Amino acid sequence: MLNRLAAISAALLVAVAAPAAAMAQQSSAAPPQPAGPERLAPEIEAFAAQDRATPPERCKVVFTGSSSVRFWSTLAEDMAPIPVINRGFGGSQISDVNFYFDRVVGPYHPRAIFFYAGENDLHAGKAGSDVVVDFERFMTLKTAKLGATPVYFISLKPSKARWAQKTDQDAVNAKIRAMASTRADLDYVDVVPTMLQADGTPKDIFIADGLHMTSAGYALWTAVVRPVAETAAKTPCA
Repeated sequence: MLNRLAAISAALLVAVAAPAAAMAQQSSAAPPQPAGPERLAPEIEAFAAQDRATPPERCKVVFTGSSSVRFWSTLAEDMAPIPVINRGFGGSQISDVNFYFDRVVGPYHPRAIFFYAGENDLHAGKAGSDVVVDFERFMTLKTAKLGATPVYFISLKPSKARWAQKTDQDAVNAKIRAMASTRADLDYVDVVPTMLQADGTPKDIFIADGLHMTSAGYALWTAVVRPVAETAAKTPCA
């Protein structure tokens, strides 16, 4: 009888303890990470803090988009004396830039905008046609807020990590290039040729992840982008 009572007591203890342990585990687990553009809010808030600390002047050249812009740590030096503002934020897609347009582009009343995004979109599984539609939305936002301010779309870059997506990247690039041929406020800046070897494969200009560029990669970009930026810097500021 005593053994039976002990077994029943032990079972009751387990029954009570198990839900309590599960609840404790749930309460100690990390809160779910936000999805959508909200996941990037900390970076956007950091930009706002920078602007409060040192309000930027109007009519600079804004570079915006994903991590290829964000990690361009020598951008100001590479474009000097052209005044630039780096508003790249890591992992962003074109739809994210659109969502935060009024915080990463609009407030600066830029003389010109250099735009790099779309690569993460394809990697996330978005169709190329949808990527182009999202960029058309960016241009619509730009026109509504900033009129004829010129936009320079930097072509989606080939990389070792995303080489399998090169065909899709080429298709998006071709559509944006065609769009640029029909708009006076859009130019296409092609960095693809300078990033490829003679055999058509990517040069050794990437860090260990095969995606983000080394200083050698940014030197190649500078050689292509800077002459365009010099022309853009002569554009009258709206």
